[in-house]
Amino acid sequence: MSLPRLLRLPRSFSGWTMAVFGVLAFALGLVGLVAPGVLLTMLGFEVVQERPPGDYTLVYMAASSMAAVNMGVYYVFAASADYTPFFRWTVPFRLVTFTVFTTLVVTGAAPREFFGVGLWEGLGALVTGFALWREGRLLPPRHAAEAS
Repeated sequence: MSLPRLLRLPRSFSGWTMAVFGVLAFALGLVGLVAPGVLLTMLGFEVVQERPPGDYTLVYMAASSMAAVNMGVYYVFAASADYTPFFRWTVPFRLVTFTVFTTLVVTGAAPREFFGVGLWEGLGALVTGFALWREGRLLPPRHAAEAS
């Protein structure tokens, strides 16, 4: 199967919300892999030149950045396939992510710049949820629910 057939432009508003989120997640994940200090600065974390033994910040950055790259690819492929169930699944979990990340900032466990990540997740979830609602696809079709 050739790449052009594998990847198609999204065919719905909700698909576009997923594609945009996916491309951004992929790009930021690459930044974290290539230049973790840049991403740490964007998130409001201190960047130190020398790390003490037992400090695994860069390992964590690589792991979470790789997860962001993978997530970005999943979102882009789901948008390309117009896979609405995946779109629906992301909405509540992205709202949970918003809640957890915002709580980290409010309690002082994370710097205020980190709120941008929570806001990105929360607004993205709301926009995707709105798009699904507008398209009449927020809930699974009734016959699909009865078959379960």
